[in-house]
Amino acid sequence: MSKPSVGFVGLGAMGFGMATHLVSEGYSVTGFDIFPASVQRFHAAGGIPALSLRDAVVLFAEEGIVQYLPQNATLLLCSTVAASYAQSVASELHARGRSDIHFIDCPVSGGAKRAADGTLSIMAGGADQALQSGRDLLQTLSAKDKLYLVPGGAGAGSNMKMVHQVLAAIHILGASEVMGFAAHLGLGARDTAEKIISSDAWTWMHENRFPRMVEEDWNPGASALTIILKDAGIITSSARQHNFPTPLCSTAEQIYLSALLHGYGPKDDSAMVRQYYASPIADVAPAHEDHNQDQTQSLRLVLDLMLGINLVAAAEAISLARYLKVDMDQFYRLVSDAAGASKVFITAGLDMIKGRIGQNAPAGEQTLDEAIQRLESAVQKARDMHVPLHLGNGALSVLLMAKKAGYATEGRTSVIKSYGY
Repeated sequence: MSKPSVGFVGLGAMGFGMATHLVSEGYSVTGFDIFPASVQRFHAAGGIPALSLRDAVVLFAEEGIVQYLPQNATLLLCSTVAASYAQSVASELHARGRSDIHFIDCPVSGGAKRAADGTLSIMAGGADQALQSGRDLLQTLSAKDKLYLVPGGAGAGSNMKMVHQVLAAIHILGASEVMGFAAHLGLGARDTAEKIISSDAWTWMHENRFPRMVEEDWNPGASALTIILKDAGIITSSARQHNFPTPLCSTAEQIYLSALLHGYGPKDDSAMVRQYYASPIADVAPAHEDHNQDQTQSLRLVLDLMLGINLVAAAEAISLARYLKVDMDQFYRLVSDAAGASKVFITAGLDMIKGRIGQNAPAGEQTLDEAIQRLESAVQKARDMHVPLHLGNGALSVLLMAKKAGYATEGRTSVIKSYGY
């Protein structure tokens, strides 16, 4: 069976990789971008250049482009958008008499390299017939076992991506916050990072961002600040529409906005460490051996800070996912093997998802009050040093709300009750 022709709009870092991968897999791909240089580059890579959007046959411009889509065409929306927007596209197709078009809401994740390699994670939502129609092409773009067919129709894929990005948005800033705090405590950056990576405080984002953070490899950004800022905006706007609290993600968004005002937009998001420490963290010299006890205590504060942030981040993402009726087993599998992963999510997050909280919490689990005491020590130390801990203070507030509600002696996973679990 011959492969279908593909029209591809948007040849940026992700789009170019996806489109050229399809070319390498034998698809006839016509590509368009608002920047002519991107179209020329795509042509040089073997693609067919589109001179206008009509040539790429997409969506609802004044020229009525949608009418040029062939009968029973499959339309993939791979951008990260709000679920409400994806649903509006499906509604608009119906209103224009094009219900024959198989529309799939399928945001992607994984970065430019994985886009070019065809190893993305893809979260696809749509009608069963639409998913069947687009499955082969989606599988070509995704890694084995990384194509998630999300139940719930159009918008479900975007919701799945959005709740994953709750963790991503918090963990990206969290990586900078803990490393900035460590620098103020006089801890060597590389030694501290190794300790974090090998501990229960591990996050995928910290391990991924730290090399660029310590080397200050920020220009141009491998993952520009504006990307995660856009995603955080989708999360907080959608949460407000649902009257749902996202205190940590909202805090992260505000810090990203502040950095944007200071020219950090095109820089790598690991540059956010400069919001916490004014000099290169690589210049912080490890302490001499006679200060080992102080260093051990300082490292404990850093780990407790990150553990507290990660715990509340997991509760925030899981509670929003549950509220949006996301398939929780699928959500857990996705996050555990993706950029939003953390040791805390994999362990305590699973307990939250399975309802192992309160009286059902595992025996021997750290209590909520113990988690508060550890995070409180880190926050107070930072305050004494005049060091900002935006996420740390936000996480502590959520934990204290749970304590005030009477859950202090329950397991730490009871923090999810602060979100109306």
